[in-house]
Amino acid sequence: MSSETGKLLIGVGILILLGGVLIYFFHDKLNWIGHLPGDIRIERKHFRFYFPFTTMILLSLVLTLIVNIIKRLF
Repeated sequence: MSSETGKLLIGVGILILLGGVLIYFFHDKLNWIGHLPGDIRIERKHFRFYFPFTTMILLSLVLTLIVNIIKRLF
């Protein structure tokens, strides 16, 4: 392993820590996640299907932005 791998693991660990702190302190204000327009939800009597399409796209864009910022810093 190289020092670059160590830096990457530290960066990922910091992101996971920040995500955990964000969810811990602001969980009551983040209830809109998963309920955005475009998220597919089908509920029947004995069947429930949920596909958070818009939430996944938004999460992908945010994570891509964060990874690109981290790559430029290191």
